Amino acid sequence: MSRSAHPAGPRHADVLPEGHPSAPPADLNHLDRKVWASTVTRTPDGVVSVGGIEVTRLAEEFGTPAYLIDEVDFRERARAWRTAFGEDADVFYAGKAFLSRAVVRWLHEEGLNLDVCSGGELTTALSAGMPADRIAFHGNNKSVDEIETAIRAGVGRIVLDSFQEIVRVAHIAQSLGKRQRVQIRITVGVEAHTHEFIATAHEDQKFGVPLAGGQAAEAVRRALQLDGLELIGIHSHIGSQIFDMSGFEVAAHRVVGLLKDIRDEHGVELPEIDLGGGLGIAYTSADDPREPHEIAKALHEIVSRECEAAKLRTPRISVEPGRAIVGPTAFTLYEVGTIKPLENLRTYVSVDGGMSDNIRTALYDAEYSVALVSRTSEAAPMLVRVVGKHCESGDIVVKDAFLPADLAPGDLIAVPATGAYCRSMASNYNHALRPPVVAVREGEARVIVRRETEEDLLRLDVG
Repeated sequence: MSRSAHPAGPRHADVLPEGHPSAPPADLNHLDRKVWASTVTRTPDGVVSVGGIEVTRLAEEFGTPAYLIDEVDFRERARAWRTAFGEDADVFYAGKAFLSRAVVRWLHEEGLNLDVCSGGELTTALSAGMPADRIAFHGNNKSVDEIETAIRAGVGRIVLDSFQEIVRVAHIAQSLGKRQRVQIRITVGVEAHTHEFIATAHEDQKFGVPLAGGQAAEAVRRALQLDGLELIGIHSHIGSQIFDMSGFEVAAHRVVGLLKDIRDEHGVELPEIDLGGGLGIAYTSADDPREPHEIAKALHEIVSRECEAAKLRTPRISVEPGRAIVGPTAFTLYEVGTIKPLENLRTYVSVDGGMSDNIRTALYDAEYSVALVSRTSEAAPMLVRVVGKHCESGDIVVKDAFLPADLAPGDLIAVPATGAYCRSMASNYNHALRPPVVAVREGEARVIVRRETEEDLLRLDVG
């Protein structure tokens, strides 16, 4: 059964409409501010620049494909989230979206906390100087070694994901002479309007303890009884790439209901509530994301209203934007290799990357924009499918978009809004070399994650 496309994946619909835009944009040279980082612009000669540096120069210096991240834009977005939620709330950047030691330092300097979900992410955070008490450790199957490392480091919170983990974390904390601050992740039965694989609060999935059937209440009871744990709150995450706040309203209502039950049964008012992340960004001009101050106002009002109705003190709110901060700050720069017109269908434009540097189109049916960035063109628009160089028919970067009909091999094109999950989910499929991440700021560019080499591949192959 086919499904219609959503920026994060197919919506829950039954019929796939025409799989390409109905009409080309009025100006193929225009850069929509919604989908490009703040310092991206076209120079008078038509070349796109970021941070004051033309992409042609960046391609020459760093090669293609490459992820180019606008450091100024990243910092501005991080600061906007921190300012919007104020001193009475906590903003945890979701490191799974994209993490490097440079990004950790930016977050630290801008006053954000960090959410990690693996030992590797935790090591990266600590190695870059993020204070451990500003780190939250997530994950549905943390290993004993990961838990021990986190507790020894002094992470600010561990998010418990199962009954087994409640006991496991408590035992390790006690054996280390510690009392670990924890939250319990619950699934509240809210299905966000997103792809099945990134909707995370309905009951039939791997994350959290279900609210239904009294399981969440039992998890709370057990956590409160264990000396190695200090239960500080409840965690809920309903999905990703969400534009509609109604799901958060339902989730908050159910979480606050649980907080009320905890108070009534145990005489404890938990001081924190984490509503997760998942707020959407603009991948195409059709997307209309909310600003951080709008999101903060809405979430504060929702939680305050629910707590007032339940006669509870309003807990401290935490949120976990990842994509919403890093997603729009970067774009992927490619060189066109071959162009293959298919009569009465579309033109296939092959680039020097593909699903190894952006798996989201193949995995989620995600939609992206694309632009010619090494020059301008007054040629007529042609319907294209931007594909990669891998031996896979599903190796699609941009499913359907318009580029100028005079596009030629050697031109540079760019796909915006690739800061989140592209480098994080990149692979070595076909032994491809993962691209570098290049940070650009005020006329200067530096590599923050270097390009892989063939020596890197062979170093791991001990056969």
